Amino acid sequence: MPGKPLKVLITRPKAKAQQLALLLNQQGIVNTSQALFDYQKNASAHDIATALENADILIFVSVAAVEFAHASYPLPNNLSQTIFAVGNATKKALQAIGITTTLSPSPQQEHSEGLLKLPQLSKVIGKRIIIFRGNGGREHIANSLTLRGAEVRYIESYQRVWRTLPIIIAEQWRAQKINCIVVTSNDILLALLKYLASTTNSTDNYWQSQCLWVVVSDRIEKNAKALGLTRIINTHGASSQILCNTLQALSCS
Repeated sequence: MPGKPLKVLITRPKAKAQQLALLLNQQGIVNTSQALFDYQKNASAHDIATALENADILIFVSVAAVEFAHASYPLPNNLSQTIFAVGNATKKALQAIGITTTLSPSPQQEHSEGLLKLPQLSKVIGKRIIIFRGNGGREHIANSLTLRGAEVRYIESYQRVWRTLPIIIAEQWRAQKINCIVVTSNDILLALLKYLASTTNSTDNYWQSQCLWVVVSDRIEKNAKALGLTRIINTHGASSQILCNTLQALSCS
């Protein structure tokens, strides 16, 4: 974006948004944050205890899945199950509560597809697998492992409570000359586009055709294109450092 400094909108949940904002501030990249949802505890101690008694493999899909499960039922650090984390941040969240023997994909494969490529999940016939996640969400991991012969259940340790944003927020983004938006999930992408459509004149296509959208996976990129976005950068990774590196490179181009 030669001659046009980046002004970035971060749409991640609060903790991850703060982490990315700190890195961007250190690089002198102007940014603002707006979470689209909040987290709320969703599973009981009994639910989690019962699941742990009847599982061979545990999969944690996010930091929130770890933190809210542990808040509901303190997870012992000597679990006998094989434990997987979808990404490095989730792995670190498990380490923070004393669970150190965790398997996870490489940094460039921190998503469902990367997890499913791990050889330890290739032969799971008859295995009882518990996936810790939020309410709803993608079914790809469960469906794939079921096809491989596993018995899969969910513990939805938290739920997302979506915010209702007033029109003035979108007006503030335009006043701040936001020209780049970071989106890290399809749910966030859909919610944000729905909000922008409700606050923008139908003839105004700024967000769709002029704003740069930074996404973190092929799946989100494909969906963004299908929804009419034209300027898309795929970082192929959702860590704050990967996002910062991409935005720093863009700001220097």
